[in-house]
Amino acid sequence: MYVTRCVVLKICSLAFDGFRNLCTGSMEPCDGMNVIYGKNAQGKTNLLEAMWLFTGGRSFRGAKDAELVGFEQEKASLSLRFYSEGREQEAELAVVNGKRSAVLNGVPKKSPAQLVGTFRAVLFSPEHLSLIKGGPALRRAFIDAAMCQIKPAYASLLSHYNHTLNQRNALLKDIPRHAELLDTLEIWDDRLARYGEAVTKERASYIEKIEPSAAEIYAGISENQERFGIQYRKSAENLSEALRAARREEIQYGHTTVGPHRDDLDVTLNGVSARSFGSQGQQRSLVLALKLAEAGTLEKLGGEPPVVLLDDVMSELDAGRQNYLLNRLDGRQVFITCCEPETIARLEAGARFEVRKGEIYVSTPGTGHSGPG
Repeated sequence: MYVTRCVVLKICSLAFDGFRNLCTGSMEPCDGMNVIYGKNAQGKTNLLEAMWLFTGGRSFRGAKDAELVGFEQEKASLSLRFYSEGREQEAELAVVNGKRSAVLNGVPKKSPAQLVGTFRAVLFSPEHLSLIKGGPALRRAFIDAAMCQIKPAYASLLSHYNHTLNQRNALLKDIPRHAELLDTLEIWDDRLARYGEAVTKERASYIEKIEPSAAEIYAGISENQERFGIQYRKSAENLSEALRAARREEIQYGHTTVGPHRDDLDVTLNGVSARSFGSQGQQRSLVLALKLAEAGTLEKLGGEPPVVLLDDVMSELDAGRQNYLLNRLDGRQVFITCCEPETIARLEAGARFEVRKGEIYVSTPGTGHSGPG
């Protein structure tokens, strides 16, 4: 059942110290469009990464926690003041000795993952433009990132599945050298099947929820010229039976060959594979539809529009897709990174921030004037 209350979720301020290449400082964004611009490798994406970490997820760049600490820095700390659920809240993250810790409203958390569901955001990065033509891992990550924010308990379920999968794979590698361990495989099979079936059910349910919205958005982009379809594809209909059937092969290879970690997402246009037959423009439109549907679903299920983070994707979209994207994001707090002067000029930003060598400068739109943030 959808939550019908309407609350505005927004970042009030972000402070950082020792994080990546960012100089110690802070920024106070506006409620609407925030443009973060500057040349490459200045720290623009680092700002979005800092915001994203407060969703409770890991770095969207695949970085380990230790890599979040700046060069020659001993630790890193982040502080986010945000408005959600009708009140201002504050979350803190710290990376010390390569490990992240989290505090929410003054209360320490057992792990950063416990922030999941408190601050919600949707990320759109250049990597997502490969969501259709890239490998299955990208599509699984797309579903999991959204699911963790919609249903925080899913993050725990996914963690249990991945832990069990790793333990089972280690056992499969050991069995050829220690035959007596074969008897314990059944225990891990049962556990993996239980968690795996639950993960698959949640993922498939999410895809069913976003399909109508994604189809409607794609129809708008394509002017109703093409029919969009999406379906979650399992690697096994019955995981328990599939594990038993694959046992001999898995012991030989030393890893688990069936389960949610091998599932995929089939995206079609007019009934044929978009990955195999879609043009580059069609694939980008499909990704745009999926990400916008994700934002809409988060709003419906969470009761408030998520913050939207657009990392250097505007230059990858033509003017028509750019306009469609921006129009669909009206009423949300948006952060866009870009480096092209023409893109900066055409964005009607409420606030602009220039990043130079990790230093943040507040820039007044239309004047070219900037000063330290």
